[in-house]
Amino acid sequence: MQLVLHTGVHFTEDERLLKCLLRNQDDFAKAGIRVPGPSTYRNLFRDTLNAMHKTEPSDVARDVLLDAILDDGKADRVILSDANFFRSPATALKEGVLYPAAAVRMRRMTRLFPDDEISIFMAIRNPASLVPMLYEKAADKTSAAFWGERGPTDLRWSETIQQLREMAPEIPITIWCNEDTPLIWAQIIREMAELAPETKIKGGFDLLQSIMSEEGMRRFRGYVDTHPEMSEAQKRRGIIAFLDKYALEEEIEEELDMPGWTEELVEQMTALYDADVEIIRAMPGVTLIAP
Repeated sequence: MQLVLHTGVHFTEDERLLKCLLRNQDDFAKAGIRVPGPSTYRNLFRDTLNAMHKTEPSDVARDVLLDAILDDGKADRVILSDANFFRSPATALKEGVLYPAAAVRMRRMTRLFPDDEISIFMAIRNPASLVPMLYEKAADKTSAAFWGERGPTDLRWSETIQQLREMAPEIPITIWCNEDTPLIWAQIIREMAELAPETKIKGGFDLLQSIMSEEGMRRFRGYVDTHPEMSEAQKRRGIIAFLDKYALEEEIEEELDMPGWTEELVEQMTALYDADVEIIRAMPGVTLIAP
């Protein structure tokens, strides 16, 4: 069985993405793809992964989990979505490392499902905009706990992903930047479900609708309807053009509120993030979805 784990991260439209997956679950089911409701597995996986800190899973743990999730049904591919697979926002950044528990928890996942094909789908986000939100939720805001010997310019997603690859090399990872999500929303859904590029997705413009004016969306949908043969690349260029004219500025502008941070630091962190994305793009076993 193929097990797809959408691991967030936090504050990357993770719940909106899950809702879109659920909107398509009936069509997906015809292709042997199941999208269980989150209430059937989130607490179950949290408790199971936490318990594995002390003990190995039983021989029947995998079957028990799947029976609970699928309600004794069958599936070729199962998509599970939980930004807390790597732990909660309270411990998402510790001693200057993003999601330090991710690799260990995914290694535990391979022990739970030793004979299944696990894959990770994960959005990343500019630390300059993510860290203030994680800091607000942090269980321990002291400098020693949150930053350790590091600082804001030391944050690298490639470090977290490399740890995942080293500890669970059998798990392929698909990454995208949250900043690109409005342009690639439907593609993300299709790739999670392993569908053909031309497959129609319900809610394929859900995220775009949240950042574009009603007039802009009406005109954009009209544009798409009158150009049914457009490629994905052409459609993305259209999205960019319409956003340039009709974007809701209050929805796309971010207020960064982090004690001691300057505009120069934010610009430096953003440049480092852009460079880090290129490192991730070249990593073996990692696929980057980009416009």
